[in-house]
Amino acid sequence: MDQTVLSRLAALKAMSVKDLKVEWEKLLGTAAPNNSRTFLEIRIAYRLQELTYGGPDRETRRMLDLLADEVEGHNRRKHQIADPRNPVVGTKLIREWDGIEHTVTVLKDGFGWQGCKFKSLSAVAREITGTRWNGYRFFGLRERKREEA
Repeated sequence: MDQTVLSRLAALKAMSVKDLKVEWEKLLGTAAPNNSRTFLEIRIAYRLQELTYGGPDRETRRMLDLLADEVEGHNRRKHQIADPRNPVVGTKLIREWDGIEHTVTVLKDGFGWQGCKFKSLSAVAREITGTRWNGYRFFGLRERKREEA
């Protein structure tokens, strides 16, 4: 991080709330939304770095918008967030549990197991075992830690 940005970030700690609000208006072009020192410092620090180094790329902004829609319960966008850990649609995941072989099919928008559709592998693993599991770990899709590899 260059010294100019570092010195500007450090200077935020010494500013009064009134000074922070002035800085907010200069950097963001609107009146500060509140008097919370912590909020103002964090948001101004982010904006300083964003202006210097650039903001998130297009794909990251798209992903954040999709996540926000998902959290807020909006379905305005057609695309769903694809987890990069998911195998290709149609892949069969096979796992033996308590002597029984379980086959799960990767669907476009979830996972199929015994004629039922699940939103996550964790939900399938919970149904199979009766306990909470990380679905990717249960089905052997989770990356191993470097020391285990």
